[in-house]
This record gives sequence, C-alpha cells and structure tokens, in this order.
Amino acid sequence: MSQLAWRKSSFSTAGQTECVELATDPDGNVHLRESDQPGDILTMSPGRLRALLDCVKGGRLSGCR
Repeated sequence: MSQLAWRKSSFSTAGQTECVELATDPDGNVHLRESDQPGDILTMSPGRLRALLDCVKGGRLSGCR
C-alpha cells in the first residue's frame, strides 16, 4: 500500500500530527488511516464508507451495517 496517494483535509495544517488520511486504489477501494499511525489502515468499498459515515452522522454507531 505504499504506492497509494494519501490525502488529508485542507483544514489540516502542516503542524498537525493527528489527521485522518484517505486514499483510493485502482480497484475502487477506499483506505483510511491516521497520520500518526500510518501502518494501521482501514480498507472498505465506497458503499461501506458511505454507510459508516451515515451512521456516524446519525449518531448510530451501535448496530450499524
């Protein structure tokens, strides 16, 4: 996964060390990691990421699918 082009929010400043970074691969998978822990990567399909974000936004982390 070292060839992934990681991006972070434009709201993250250069001095911040705890940022969520995102990358996509040629198969369309989405990869998430924290900038201070780059070896821990969460990989999912765009649909699964959308469902996760909907749960987080709706305050429904328990029982989300």
